[in-house]
This record gives sequence, structure tokens and C-alpha cells, in this order.
Amino acid sequence: MIKKIYKAHILYTREQSRFEVLENGYVAVGADGCVTGVAADLASLDSEDAEIVDFGDRLLIPAMNDMHVHAPQVRNQGVAMDLELLPWLQNYTFPEESKYADVRYAERMYRRFLHTQWLFGTMRSVVFGTVHTESTRLLMELYQEAGMGALVGKVAMNRNCPETLCEDVEAAVEGNERLIAEFNQPNALVRPIITPRFVPSCTPELLKACGQLAAKYQLPVQSHLSENMSEIAWVAELEPNSKSYGDAYNRYGLFGQTPTIMAHCVWTKGEELELMKRNGVMVAHCPTSNFNIASGMAPLRIFLDEGLRIGLGSDISGGHDLNMFRMLVYAIQVSKMHYQHDHNKAFLTLPEVFWIATKSAGSFFGKVGSFESGYEFDALVIDDSVLYPAEYSLVERLERFVYLGDDRQIEHRFCRGLEINEPKLCFDYCHNY
Repeated sequence: MIKKIYKAHILYTREQSRFEVLENGYVAVGADGCVTGVAADLASLDSEDAEIVDFGDRLLIPAMNDMHVHAPQVRNQGVAMDLELLPWLQNYTFPEESKYADVRYAERMYRRFLHTQWLFGTMRSVVFGTVHTESTRLLMELYQEAGMGALVGKVAMNRNCPETLCEDVEAAVEGNERLIAEFNQPNALVRPIITPRFVPSCTPELLKACGQLAAKYQLPVQSHLSENMSEIAWVAELEPNSKSYGDAYNRYGLFGQTPTIMAHCVWTKGEELELMKRNGVMVAHCPTSNFNIASGMAPLRIFLDEGLRIGLGSDISGGHDLNMFRMLVYAIQVSKMHYQHDHNKAFLTLPEVFWIATKSAGSFFGKVGSFESGYEFDALVIDDSVLYPAEYSLVERLERFVYLGDDRQIEHRFCRGLEINEPKLCFDYCHNY
């Protein structure tokens, strides 16, 4: 049964190489929040008893997905951008994350984080929390309250980190199982994800325990992979029996045995890349973070041509920007720098990165990221009138919004068919920030 039909200029990507464009088109959404049809004219849809909502000259596009983001690092956005990965972790990231032992502090910062995601139209996220069970529970509850989708991880780490963030294996398992019992519900918008921070911060015993949790509860996995040359060398010392960084995860059941997403993969190649392909591991490409902490430039064109699953991530606070539309721009720019070194590898186009950010990334959550029949209706309504839309085609209008627009042009936000209202901020944040 159709619940609503939305009329607007509709743009989305069924395929990675081109946009589907329906000028003054219609998309029908059922009571379950899923698309039941999309058409150029109303007569092609069963519109009986449906409420028709006309957005006029606005653009209607799939919502954004942030496939790698550290929620507790929101306060550090734009700070310590002159450090590489390992000193950045020790001097800034770990001290900030230690503060999340205080749930009141966590609520103030997490509400700020979710509010910013909402502003920029990010309706689904794959999120790192901290080692703290109660603060991670709070983050999951805030996503539920907002109506936004997320896979949220209680971080596992027990070595090479401050004592305030070091948790023994038994406590890590117990904390995860408490959250799993509460949030691992079929078809829930907010669910847990197993989250070993990265190999250097987890002993073999902890990595093994994480793999066992993922297998026992059939939960997805997230972590970091081949981000920085110093990090890769460190992993080789810690895991001498592994053929690659990725193989170290694989040996513990954390590399595609259940749905897996690995952030960065800047230096992934050879056997590691082949292992990712065989195991169906998704890459979360984080261009701003890779630039800011001097990691390098991930070869996204190679990943795409090799058939790897790909999404985009903001990776704050290594990345400085929660606006996922900016990640489309930066991903294109990174690919253009690769093109200068190898003209046989074409740089990415706007339809390709839009597909990566929507349909490809959305596949990690299920049928998300497109307006095809059966897909969950995650959508944004863009009023780009301030950008002089009459002078441009619909694709050019979308391109100008991606490059020039911001949250002020996002008029409506939908997740799984429901319009998502502005999330609440903490009272003390509103008055003291």
C-alpha cells in the first residue's frame, strides 16, 4: 500500500557511471518506508489513496552515508592537523576519548555530533564510539531518538594506549554483550558493530575475542587498514606470521567472515587487495583524513576497477569536515592527482562518486542509497534557488550543490521513509558553546 508520493526533480544512480534523471518526476513510498515505484509521470504509479507531496522546483536525491566516523572526536575537529597518525593519536585523540568515562560529557558532545550530521544530510553512519559501555549505549540511544540509522561500535583496545582506555579482554566482551543484548534487533535502524580499534591497540587474545563475538552474533566488523606506512611496519612487527595487515585481521575472523568495512586502505595492494576482493571487504575512503595526517592518497580508481566494495567516510577528527558532499569533491580531486601519475587510470566522475556515496555505501546497511523499488527511502530535498538553478541542467544543478552548497540548501531529510526533524542539543551546550 502506497503511503506517500513525492514530486520533484529526481536524481539518483542505479549504475556507477550515470545518473537517472526525472524532471518533475515522482517517487512512491509505502507504509514500510520503502520505495514502491519511481516514474516520470503520476499515471505510471498507483496513486489511489496516496498523499501527494509536491516539492516544486527542488532536487530530490538519496541521503548521504558516512562509512567511517569517530563520534567522540567531534571536539577535536580542525585541531592538531600538523601531526601524523601515531603522535596524533597519543597527544590528542586518546586524551579526548578518555573524557567519555563521564556520560554527561559524552551526551553534550554526542548531541553536538549528531546535530551536525543531521545538518549535512547524513542519515546512515558506521561509527566508532569509545571503550566506555555506558557512553556507547548513550550514543546508540541518541541515534534512536533522532531516527537516524547507524552501526555503532564499542571500541576494543588493550595495549599501546593510555590506562584510561585500556580494557581487559573479559571486560571488553562483557560490555559488548550487554550492548548486543539490548540493540541487536532484526531490522533495527541502530545496531552494534564489532570494533577492534586497529591491530596495534589489540592483543591477539582481544582480536580473537572480537572475531568470536562477530561470529557468535553474526555482527559486522569495522576497523582501520593500511593507513600509514609507520603503522603498517608496526603491524608487521606485532604480527610476524601474517602475510599482510589485512591477513592479520583475517587470521582472527575479522576480515569478511561477517560484513566488514576497513577504513583508509591507502597502501593496500597485491595479496591484501586480493584478499579483500575474495572476502568482500568494503573500503571506507577518507580523503580529508588521509591528507590531514599525511597518510597518502588511496587508489580509489584501482579499487573501483577491481570490483571492491567502496564507501566514503568523514573520519573526523583526522578528517576536519562532517559534510559528506565535500567527500565526493575530495575523492574526485584525489583521483585526479593519481591520474597525473598514470593517465591509463581515468579520474573519477561525479556519477561514480555519487554512486559510491549512496548506493554502494548504502549496501552495507541493506537496500539503501537508491530510489529503485524495494529500497528504503533515505532522501534529501535540496532547495538550490540561491545557486541560480534556472541557468543549468538538473545534473549541473546537483554538481553545483555538491561543490558550492551547504546545509542551508537541505530543506527536508528522510530516513527509512520518515522525515527526520532537527535533533536536540544539550541545554548547557546551547548556552556555553
